[in-house]
Amino acid sequence: MKFFFDNNLAAKIARGLNGFVAPEHQVVHLKELFAANTDDSVWMTELSRQEEWVIITGDVRMGKNPLEIQAWKEAGHTIFFLKPGWMKLMFWDQAQKFVKCFPEIIKTASKASRPSSFVVSVNGKIETCTIR
Repeated sequence: MKFFFDNNLAAKIARGLNGFVAPEHQVVHLKELFAANTDDSVWMTELSRQEEWVIITGDVRMGKNPLEIQAWKEAGHTIFFLKPGWMKLMFWDQAQKFVKCFPEIIKTASKASRPSSFVVSVNGKIETCTIR
């Protein structure tokens, strides 16, 4: 399974997680495939043409922007939205929490039908969410 971290998350965390989950899975940061300022709808559409990706985003607004919602639904991705508290964490705290909850993210993503959406709380609890 391939996981894509958006620009709201540190590339170093994506690289670190990739080291932990390889070779069974892959974690890639947006900057590895696209320019840093690429619009969400552009990279979502492009990723849909490649392989099945699971998106991890710290952009809580993504679930509210109609154009991005449409792009996400058309692309058919499974997406995990991090609750706002994640973005308030210092780097090492965020890295530690990702290491702790990433196995559950992998498990949830592997069982999810596409497109699915989830929210991940700072304590690692994963819940299904609906994007309209």
